[in-house]
Amino acid sequence: MAAEDCKDDAAALSVLELEAKEFDKACLSSSSHNYAVLDLQPGVAESDIKSTYRKKSMLIHPDKTKNPQAPDAFDRLKKAQTELMDEKHRERLDEAIADARMLLIRENKWTVDSPELKTDDFAKKWREKSKEVLIDNEHRRRRQMKAQMQEEGREQRKQDAELEERKRKRQHEQDWESTRDERISSWRTFQKGKSGGEGDKKKKKKLKPIG
Repeated sequence: MAAEDCKDDAAALSVLELEAKEFDKACLSSSSHNYAVLDLQPGVAESDIKSTYRKKSMLIHPDKTKNPQAPDAFDRLKKAQTELMDEKHRERLDEAIADARMLLIRENKWTVDSPELKTDDFAKKWREKSKEVLIDNEHRRRRQMKAQMQEEGREQRKQDAELEERKRKRQHEQDWESTRDERISSWRTFQKGKSGGEGDKKKKKKLKPIG
């Protein structure tokens, strides 16, 4: 009986490893979006994302399979699940996928009712186009961030210059105020000396003999 149980366990493990290997290939070779990693369609509920992640993670968890690629595949799966659970990230992803579909329809001059949209070939092209749109969006986002950082840098330099100018003016006012008593004393001494000089001149003029 124990031998039969061992055989059953070995058979179950073999199936798990086979499924894990197939899923590893899908995860590791996929350069598409996170929906493809989890094998989900855009617009699914969060509960579907969670349940699918649990099922897939059981197949490729490093503790469940000896496949050497399992850790990388599991990390990719975890990353896809985490990002899809982020509402803002999922919205951006859904928009990119919708844009890709629209671009394909325009490029091929199809309509939303064209039979080509229901083929496997279209699904493949849609995934590739989604990848292109996502890459373009990321490049655009990075350019915008770079431009924003440059603008923020210019604004920061402007603010630093204004701050430095205010500090200079404040220091000048402080220096001016600190020498106020000295300037007043010097001015009084100057005025006193000036007044005394004029008095001597008047006295000398008065003492000048007439005639």
